[in-house]
Amino acid sequence: MTMLSLRLSRALSQGRAVQHEPHSRASLLATLLRKRAAAHNVGAEELEALLREQILWSLPMQRDGDPSAE
Repeated sequence: MTMLSLRLSRALSQGRAVQHEPHSRASLLATLLRKRAAAHNVGAEELEALLREQILWSLPMQRDGDPSAE
C-alpha cells in the first residue's frame, strides 16, 4: 500500500504543469517534516523512511573551522 501511495505521489508530481520550487531550504525542510508526520500517522513505514532520508539530506552542513558557518 505504501509503494502505491509513493507511485501515486510521483505520478501527480510529474503531471503538474508548473513545478513548485521551495522558497528556501527551511521551507523545504518544513514540508518534508509535515509529510513525514503524515506518513507516520497513517502507518506508512516505507514512505516515512524515505522521507527521513530526504530530511537528513536537506539539513544544512557545518564543518569545523568554516567561517561561513557562523
